Amino acid sequence: MSGVETLSVAEDEDGMRLDRWFAVHYPGLPFGHVQKLIRTGQVRVDKGRAQTNTRLEAGQQIRVPPIEAPRERPAGPRFDAADADFLRDLVLYEDDDVLVFNKPHGLAVQGGSGTKRHIDGMLKSLPNNDGETPRLVHRLDRDTSGCLLVARTRAAATHFGAVFRSRSARKIYWALTVGVPVPHQGQASCFLKKRQTRDGEQMVVAEHGDDGAQHSVSYFSVIDQAGPRFAWVSLKPVTGRTHQLRVHMNLLGTPILDDPRYFDREGFEKPDGMGEGLHLHARRLGLPLRSGKKLDISAPLPPHMAQSFDMLGFEAGRYDAQDMDPEED
Repeated sequence: MSGVETLSVAEDEDGMRLDRWFAVHYPGLPFGHVQKLIRTGQVRVDKGRAQTNTRLEAGQQIRVPPIEAPRERPAGPRFDAADADFLRDLVLYEDDDVLVFNKPHGLAVQGGSGTKRHIDGMLKSLPNNDGETPRLVHRLDRDTSGCLLVARTRAAATHFGAVFRSRSARKIYWALTVGVPVPHQGQASCFLKKRQTRDGEQMVVAEHGDDGAQHSVSYFSVIDQAGPRFAWVSLKPVTGRTHQLRVHMNLLGTPILDDPRYFDREGFEKPDGMGEGLHLHARRLGLPLRSGKKLDISAPLPPHMAQSFDMLGFEAGRYDAQDMDPEED
């Protein structure tokens, strides 16, 4: 058992939650015990009481009471060369702070019930020079492909987490919808709340003031269409609610092709020769780097969407990924 310690918050820990700080410095300490120490005031930040979700600032002093846990990190996870090679093949961009992957359709970002293989679990195979495992800072649905950003250091995770929370990241998705949105360009918005089903989490339209209801806003713009049956649509989420784009397109009466949860077009028969799988792709991501430079990266279509585009005569190459993606500012 160690005595009382006073530790300083490091520069790369700026913005970290207090409970996460304990998980890093005292990895063997149960979370419930951490909560108790903080709740009872035994942990102090700059001599004041704090909460588990208190955001720390570099240079602050943390009083840590005597605890039965060593203050060092456990041995790192075993390196998996196959996972490292797999992830390397997905890299669209990398520097000392960040990796951007072209996430495949059908691969989960995080684990869950019955999910053993996922991006988060494989990241331990790409440690940085200090042995740190890269950190997720945003998510994509399992069946959504495209740009997924991962921070390579704790400081970078803090920076990019703030960028996504402030909504200053520019995200453009491409979707293939059944039916053509009217008008061809506009805004979709509603309140959403989560509902648990036997198949997992489902989002439903809610009323303002409903328990758990959150406002959601997206912009949409039709890029091209194949008669009245299909449209290639550019989507820009303003908020970041679960399944937001999928719900919004269904709400417009033009659900995304092969959406297993929200597609409800009665009597629809899919033409032979089209790709199989949710036709939603995180096409482009733009945001500021810690250096002050702007990252603007785009991901090519996954094979099943490229197959459907080819069949419908949509030419993805007509639109330069950096300058011509339609959107509503």
